[in-house]
Amino acid sequence: MPASPASPASPASPAASGPALALLRELGAADMTHPGGTLLAHLQRVQGQLAAWGARPALQLAGLCHAFYGTDGFPSALLPLDRRSELAAAVGAEAEALVYLYASCDRGATYPTLADTDGPFHDRFTGLSHTPEPQSRRDFAELSAANELDLARTDPAFRDQWGPELLGLFTRVRRLLSEPAWSDCREVLAG
Repeated sequence: MPASPASPASPASPAASGPALALLRELGAADMTHPGGTLLAHLQRVQGQLAAWGARPALQLAGLCHAFYGTDGFPSALLPLDRRSELAAAVGAEAEALVYLYASCDRGATYPTLADTDGPFHDRFTGLSHTPEPQSRRDFAELSAANELDLARTDPAFRDQWGPELLGLFTRVRRLLSEPAWSDCREVLAG
């Protein structure tokens, strides 16, 4: 259940993030170039953004780890899919499942119907489609917003090129986003 605005979720504890950070460092995320510095710095900013929006700890951990298997927009994977259990051991099954959901998204096929309750979610790894539960769909949208807004904030060329399209996407999926996420989408992408 999402945190209410009156009682925001607490940030993922340093103890909860510790194993994930150790694994990220071991796999070279601190040395991978990424807009705004390194991949590790980006992942930590995404986690921090989700915490600021009141996301529950499992979603914050998924934000920290969202690039482990690569994504449709960032093909460099830190772990192959046959090692998913290593990430699950570091962050828990719920956060790992969110990381997989995020990484597996075929954006071109999924984004047009993401806001539809029964819209198909296309898995780029398996080639199959499924219909995520409403909470998973909201988590995916929130994580997507945190990720894209970090890129837009740290890379003006990215914002100039993709800002209008991303604002259109997040406007379409508005009902899936928390109020703080939607407010930041408007502020960062419309400006």
